[in-house]
Amino acid sequence: MRPLDRTDAEILRQLQKNARLPNKELATRVGLAPSSCLVRVRRLQEDGYFRGFHAHLDHHAIGIGVEALVSVSLSRHARSQVEGFRAHALSLPEVVAFYHVTGEADFLLHVAVRDLDHLRELALSAFTTREEVARIETSVVYEHAANPVLPIYAEEDPEA
Repeated sequence: MRPLDRTDAEILRQLQKNARLPNKELATRVGLAPSSCLVRVRRLQEDGYFRGFHAHLDHHAIGIGVEALVSVSLSRHARSQVEGFRAHALSLPEVVAFYHVTGEADFLLHVAVRDLDHLRELALSAFTTREEVARIETSVVYEHAANPVLPIYAEEDPEA
C-alpha cells in the first residue's frame, strides 16, 4: 500500500463517519473538486484501504437482548488446536468479534445472543464441549459503546 497523504487521510476519516456521504459533499469537506475526489476514493478502494461498507443495526430491533465477553483458555497451544478453535469460533453466528490475545486467556470473544438462556446454551454447546478448551469465563456486557472511527496515521507533510 502506498502511504497516505493528508487529503487521503481526511477522505478516510469522513467516510468512516458516514460511508454514504455523497461524493460532492465529501469533495467539499476535503477541499477537492468532485472529479479529483472520486479518483482518490477509487484509488483508496483499489489499494485495499477499505474492508467494506456496513450498516450499523439496532441490537434490540434484530432480537439481541444480551451481549457477553467470553474468555477462552486452551489446554494446549499446538497450532492445530489454535487454528481449529479459531475456525470454530468464527463459524458461530453469535460471535461478533474475535481476539487472539496474550495473558491469562488465549481468546476473547464478543458474543451477541437473544437472552441468558441462549448464552448458557452457547457456552455449553459451542465452547465447553471442545476438547482443546480448558476453561471459559463469561462476562455479561451491561453497556457496549464503540468508536467506529479508527485513528489514521498519514505520512507527514514536509511542507507543513
